Amino acid sequence: MIRSVLRKLVPDAAPLSGRERVRSAMGALVGVLATGLISRAALGLDTALPALIAPMGASAVLLFAVPSSPLAQPWSILGGNVMAALVGVTAAALVPDAFLAAALAIGCAIALMMALRCLHPPSGAVALTAVLGGPAIRELGYAFVLWPVGANSLLLLATALVFNNLTGRAYPHALPRAPVDHGTKDPSPSSRSGITASDLDAVLKDYDRFLDVGRADLEAILLQAQVRAYRRRSGQTTCAAIMSRDVIAIAPGAPLREALDLLRRRHIKALPVTDESARVIGIVTQTDILDKTVWENRGLRLDAGRRLRLTLTRGRAPHGSVEDIMTAPVQTARPETPISDLVLWMSDAGLHHLPVVGPDDRLVGMVSQTDLVAELLADAHARTAEPQRTDRLGGLTATPSPAAHPA
Repeated sequence: MIRSVLRKLVPDAAPLSGRERVRSAMGALVGVLATGLISRAALGLDTALPALIAPMGASAVLLFAVPSSPLAQPWSILGGNVMAALVGVTAAALVPDAFLAAALAIGCAIALMMALRCLHPPSGAVALTAVLGGPAIRELGYAFVLWPVGANSLLLLATALVFNNLTGRAYPHALPRAPVDHGTKDPSPSSRSGITASDLDAVLKDYDRFLDVGRADLEAILLQAQVRAYRRRSGQTTCAAIMSRDVIAIAPGAPLREALDLLRRRHIKALPVTDESARVIGIVTQTDILDKTVWENRGLRLDAGRRLRLTLTRGRAPHGSVEDIMTAPVQTARPETPISDLVLWMSDAGLHHLPVVGPDDRLVGMVSQTDLVAELLADAHARTAEPQRTDRLGGLTATPSPAAHPA
């Protein structure tokens, strides 16, 4: 009984590695320490102004422990803290009763933050500090918004930007890559079956509660769960089983005409671009040739716009080679990559060919949409045929003999 009650009190949080826990703790340590030291250096020792306010500790938890949360994004901390400080100072000035002023400050701050999409829980403490922070805070008036609230928030945010990105986190949190837009009204391939975006929107509307996860992240998580479920059902077929191994590649310095001739002569639609060590550095496709070149009397050449962009980027004029039109960097797969991972890459991302590379990034094969579709069809046929085979072997069903049903 006691264990059951305690289990309800403990949050159902996702598991975290020890590395992630250490990174979060070290980030908060560095962030708060840097904010405090810089603020004190800016103020000097002979001042009554606070160098660091307590709500920054709560902000540090979000910025360094859950940086992907919508509550921890730059607009959330800056907009939320500044808005709450403005509301708190105003409430303290207009309402004589401290507790009523504190309650009004927090309630109004939450309403404004939700309306402005900058909800940040520590901002509630900022509003409370503006009302109950004592005479020194009250004397600051609206200057409290700029110092220490604005300055502390900016310093902590700057530290989070540097620390999170240096330690391998993308901050501000990057949204999952959107599917390729083909300019049609059709939904993305991954959303035409299973859970669709409209399904998710409808459920979130009915749920009608704030979730500490972005909608795009939630959609990506559900999609990845579907892929893992498919992987579990379909086994562990890998790229090594379906890839083409006799792959034709091209050098980055090869002329555009050579790439076009290879695509035509070999009846293929993509060429991996490799360096002298056979390492994949890009890919050139029919689409690259159509979109980035023009036909003239003298043959194939770069269009004027691309020629100008390349000249400005490289500091030299392009010379009409494959490297001038290739797609780089290029998405690659490994021989051990499950084919279930290719489904998303080749559907929503709009990829038709994936070079397969070994541990040293050297080209070892190529997987196309044709290879993937053939394998998926074979897998679907095998799973459909398996119950029929089991029925025949187990004697659960039987094909009637001609004698049993005379004409």
